[in-house]
Amino acid sequence: MRQIVLDTETTGIDPAEGHRIIEIGCVEMMERQPTGRNYHVYINPEREVEAEAITIHGITNEFLVDKPKFAEIADEFFEFIKGAELVIHNAAFDVGFMDSEFGRIKPVRKTADHCGVVDSLAIARAKHPGQKNNLNALCKRYGVDNSNRELHGALLDAEILADVYLLLTGGQTDLSLDAGSENGGGVSGIRRLSAERPALAVVRPTEAENEAHEAFMSTLEKKAGGTVWSKLEGAE
Repeated sequence: MRQIVLDTETTGIDPAEGHRIIEIGCVEMMERQPTGRNYHVYINPEREVEAEAITIHGITNEFLVDKPKFAEIADEFFEFIKGAELVIHNAAFDVGFMDSEFGRIKPVRKTADHCGVVDSLAIARAKHPGQKNNLNALCKRYGVDNSNRELHGALLDAEILADVYLLLTGGQTDLSLDAGSENGGGVSGIRRLSAERPALAVVRPTEAENEAHEAFMSTLEKKAGGTVWSKLEGAE
């Protein structure tokens, strides 16, 4: 399965009021493993960024002046996400802005017609009802390092969300069993294994070891009057 963990930053909160996307960050995963292939771009929104939005992401109007317009990056962005399952925190927000941007150019594209969409916020709310489930709260809950997240940023947030999503959905975790650890032996973070790592060695018993095992099982069978293993073997 190809998944794209995606985040955007915008000029404001409502595309219906003419607000636009100013940053897109994407992290690609295949079979729940990051591939190292990302997509990141800043965009000139052709309008001013609201002051309140700047306090959240720190992206100024002056910084965006020489950046490409959405129409200039639309095709490459669409090709990157096409056919993938998008993992987005509060998906309705980002998809609403993406559909608004795609709706301004030809051909008009609707995100859900070309991609699957998974809302990690909805998953978190179902798993942790009544608790805070924003990205910072989930990082704290699952032991994901977000110390570099002083301001929101689309690529950084997508990278953090990728770690959170894997832990939230129960895979690719590194469990610490050290009772003396700070979290009492809970999840300590993600340890990624290289896809190019050597295959694990398969150690098979010798003939003598097989004979010793059979002798032990025979003795156990006589003493116990039957074993689960013998019943399973008889059922095969």
